[in-house]
Amino acid sequence: MSYRRRMLIILVVDIIIIWVAIGVSYLFRFNGSIPPRYEGQMLLFAVVTTIICGSSLAFFRMYRRMWQYASIGEILELFKAIVIGMVLSYTVASLIFGERIPLSIGSRTLELMLLLMGGSRFLWRLIRVNRSIKSEEPNNILVVGAGDCGALIAKEIMTSDRFQGSRLIGFIDDNGYKRNMQVMGVPVMGGRDHIEFIVQKYDIHDIVIAMPSAKRSDISDIINICKLTRAKVKIIPAINDFITGRLAVQTLRNVEVEDLLGRETVNIDMKGIMDYVTDKVALVTGAGGSIGSELCRQIASYQPSKLLLLGHGENSIYLIEMELKNKFPNVHLETVIADIQDRDRMDEIFASFKPQVVFHAAAHKHVPLMERNPSEAVKNNVFGTKNVADAADKYGTQRFVMISSDKAVNPSSVMGATKRIAEMYIQSINATSNTQFVAVRFGNVLGSRGSVIPRFKEQIAAGGPVTVTHPDMVRYFMTIPEAVQLVIQAGAYAKGGEIFILDMGKPVRILDLAKDLIRLSGFEPDVDIKVQFSGMREGEKLFEELLTESEATTATQHERIYIGKPSDINRAELDMQFRRFEKVLGEDHHSVKAAIERLVPFYSHVS
Repeated sequence: MSYRRRMLIILVVDIIIIWVAIGVSYLFRFNGSIPPRYEGQMLLFAVVTTIICGSSLAFFRMYRRMWQYASIGEILELFKAIVIGMVLSYTVASLIFGERIPLSIGSRTLELMLLLMGGSRFLWRLIRVNRSIKSEEPNNILVVGAGDCGALIAKEIMTSDRFQGSRLIGFIDDNGYKRNMQVMGVPVMGGRDHIEFIVQKYDIHDIVIAMPSAKRSDISDIINICKLTRAKVKIIPAINDFITGRLAVQTLRNVEVEDLLGRETVNIDMKGIMDYVTDKVALVTGAGGSIGSELCRQIASYQPSKLLLLGHGENSIYLIEMELKNKFPNVHLETVIADIQDRDRMDEIFASFKPQVVFHAAAHKHVPLMERNPSEAVKNNVFGTKNVADAADKYGTQRFVMISSDKAVNPSSVMGATKRIAEMYIQSINATSNTQFVAVRFGNVLGSRGSVIPRFKEQIAAGGPVTVTHPDMVRYFMTIPEAVQLVIQAGAYAKGGEIFILDMGKPVRILDLAKDLIRLSGFEPDVDIKVQFSGMREGEKLFEELLTESEATTATQHERIYIGKPSDINRAELDMQFRRFEKVLGEDHHSVKAAIERLVPFYSHVS
């Protein structure tokens, strides 16, 4: 129904209510028989009241309210509009008629108008709230969190077309005071330990977690309980998203694996970061990748004087450029299409822009692919890093932060070994350079390109099976924004030569991860979606490590960042091994891997 038509109907109903209220009031006053001398007074009173009360209702915007969302505020405004309109109508009508209208008629008319006008407006809300009762198979919903956000969600479920055919069964809240109380007329049925029982008893289809300001660990615990049921789980985003305006209160999203990690938001030392990023020329290599693009987003928020987006793929660089221009219109962006393997091109870029801060995220990272293409891994991860680092040293870059990997520790893969060699090179060059060279080492990031999570989601969407390489395989995981925030923070602590290690929390069993994703998608593992074991791939390990045996950690000012003890690197030996690399590149895989093994003692390859 259009707005004009709806308002016209409400206006007509209000006019009818005014005339009925006045007529009934006169009938009550005169016991059902209105004397002829009062008939003219009644008609005049009705006309005056229609004009003045109608104007008062319009003035208080009673015809611009969406009554299906009415609350105490609307009741008070309606009461105010009717009382003011009636007082003026009674006074004006008495003055015009020249005789005071009986006070009992005025008071009864006011009572009837309040009752009928309020009742007519809330009748629509009552119909909308109870529409789900008519549904043959309503979608039963349980809300976790009986606070302000839970109440708002309850109101949305009861009134919004988005929840057509849904019925709110109850609330879950750990606050004992709220037990057996009601919110929006719906009971608080117990704490988190009652979730399984309630879902089973009331045939709950959807669980909505409405606790945007709760600790991440509490959210993780609740999600783990919800996983034991067959209900689909949705969550209200974190309170930070509301504060920044990215999301509305009604925004629900599916529960993601990130919510299961249970880690609190990273605390950032804004001043330390701004001191080395703000008003500086910053360069991000691999700017179109998962980590690189997030680095660009976060660095842009610290207002560098210029942000250089360097990447090999034009499409990915174009996409991040368009996004940043939209979000940060005042940041000066420069897009650079280049390959870090091209030494002359790197020299040219550094000579032109003279970046003061470099975040080196460009790398080949796919383990099985690099096993089959070891020369390319060496070219990109080793010599590419060397080219960028040499240019940074030559042109006076202040800080150079390299993104490394936990696979560089006791590497079993070509990818991990080449990242370890890259770490060794920046540690060696730091000894003779004015640039502060550091590496930041962390594990897998959730949702990055080529990672396991997007693959599992694709397999689930296709109906399965979900393939896991080994039942005992475990990995460390972080979210992309979390990892990047810590990388930038680690850069603030750089003195040169350090390898910073990020606290990854507890390692996650990949099989459990796959089953969690299946459950969060509304399916039962090995019933609706099969889980199959495909066998370990080339270069993979069952367990990843964050430190070598020779490394020990010391704490930093940040509770999530540690410093690995710098290794003693023989620069002359390293240069000699690099010359050997140059000779074997492009030869058979065995020769390349043998050269890697000579440089990285912990790495061994099978001929």
